[in-house]
Amino acid sequence: MSSNLIRGTFILTLGTFISKFLGLFYVIPFYSIIGGEDAAALYSYGYVPYTIFISIATAGVPLAVSKYIAKYNAIEEYAVGRKLFKSGMVIMLMTGFAAFLIMYSFAPFFAQLSLNGEETTYTIEDVTTVIRAVSFALIIVPFMSITRGFFQGHQSMGPSAVSTVVEQIARIAFLLAGAYIVIYVMNGSVVTAVSVATFAAFIGAVFGLIVLYVYFFKRKKHLDKLLEQDKGQAKVSLFGMYSEIVVYAIPFIFVGIAIPLYQLVDQLTFSRAMSQIGLADQAVSAFGILNFSTQKLVIIPVSLATAFAMTLVPMVTSSFVKGRMDVVTQQLNKTFEVLLFLTVPAAVGMALLAEPLYTIFYEASALGTDVLRVYAPIAILFALFSVTAAILQGINEQRFTVLSLLTGILVKLSLNIPLIKLFQTEGAVYATALGYSTSIIINLVVIRFYANYSLRPLAKKIGLIIGFNVVMAVVVMALYGVLSFVLSAQSDGPALLITIICAGAGAAVYFVLSQKFGLLDEVFGSRLDGIKRKLRLKKA
Repeated sequence: MSSNLIRGTFILTLGTFISKFLGLFYVIPFYSIIGGEDAAALYSYGYVPYTIFISIATAGVPLAVSKYIAKYNAIEEYAVGRKLFKSGMVIMLMTGFAAFLIMYSFAPFFAQLSLNGEETTYTIEDVTTVIRAVSFALIIVPFMSITRGFFQGHQSMGPSAVSTVVEQIARIAFLLAGAYIVIYVMNGSVVTAVSVATFAAFIGAVFGLIVLYVYFFKRKKHLDKLLEQDKGQAKVSLFGMYSEIVVYAIPFIFVGIAIPLYQLVDQLTFSRAMSQIGLADQAVSAFGILNFSTQKLVIIPVSLATAFAMTLVPMVTSSFVKGRMDVVTQQLNKTFEVLLFLTVPAAVGMALLAEPLYTIFYEASALGTDVLRVYAPIAILFALFSVTAAILQGINEQRFTVLSLLTGILVKLSLNIPLIKLFQTEGAVYATALGYSTSIIINLVVIRFYANYSLRPLAKKIGLIIGFNVVMAVVVMALYGVLSFVLSAQSDGPALLITIICAGAGAAVYFVLSQKFGLLDEVFGSRLDGIKRKLRLKKA
């Protein structure tokens, strides 16, 4: 089981990482084309409501459907999953189109909320245009969601990974080409360029959907053979099916919109709080740094958690339904080990190299550096929330996911304005950290109570991970200090060189220590042994 978990997670992680890295690196030319932080804020004004709407429109479909199908596949009732898939296509058509109509129609209202009723760098009409441009993607994305869920329920992660990458490539190609043509060929406005950039979500979705259906028709013979092995004992009506799916899906919706909800809180309160402390003139650019520039960088380590969540739910569900609690415990142990092993050094490294990283991707900015430095460790909290929420789905205690997220959002709402007044832009990050920490604590308490699971057996490994990161941080800081005498982190070329040298040295120290103390073998186990054997054979 652990091997399947690692393999499935690796496939999804690879696809998600490629997608996220593409989504990260496109911001370098895009930022240059559209002209800075104010335009980035405009892009964010459109994308945050879209992300919330798409999560609601898809109703948490990929994970909910994968959990449902995995449950019935485990008892060899394959026809139930196929029935769900066919009827789900109709449901997704209706919810997607309804979400599109609502978002398109209420775009002026969302624009007014985003600007706090005031017109600053951009007008309400400008933001309305951007929101309407991105809303078209809502028609297509739900089809992708249910198809991905169908494949994941069969523990086939390849189609989801490939479609995610193709979707991202198509989106970015259209986004960059469209924005460039509008600005430099047609001499159009930044608002038009950003609108074209957000409409690229629709183009990407079309290509991602095409990939999924190519996979489906290629594998249809195999899927039909499973139907021939169907026991046919489970008689599930469509009403009963969707009643169960709704129970699964509602928590998934909340998990899917967790980060956008936190961003929405910032979108609705940030300008007001900054105005109250006399910084209204800085609000738009600071918001662009908070909700676009730094967020794009911080979300990279979280892609691992997303892949784990997608892989973990059907596997834990299958083990849980069969009553194999020992296997469930093994799966959870492996999940936390790999997650912390990879995300903690990534977040720490990003915080230590905040200045050169921000310079490379955007421009030299004291505020951008400061915000990224405090925001980077939040990636660990994002990852832990995603995975603990997925575990709750797997053990059928998904109702607590809603409770934990709403409690965290309440903490964010309560503290956001006071902390922004105290710490300015960084205050919004502190409020996010406190909100997510609250949610994670609730999730862990519930997992402990209902699955009799504790992180205590992992204490030694967690201690080693923390210790190795401390050593890594000391090495990176010392090397960074020396390089700063001869290289400037405020210029693109030197900043890139500093990042490569420091990140490379830090990674080497971390992995050498992990290998020397046996942590690498303990975390990756047989999978790592298999890779080593293959390397030896190639050398031979």
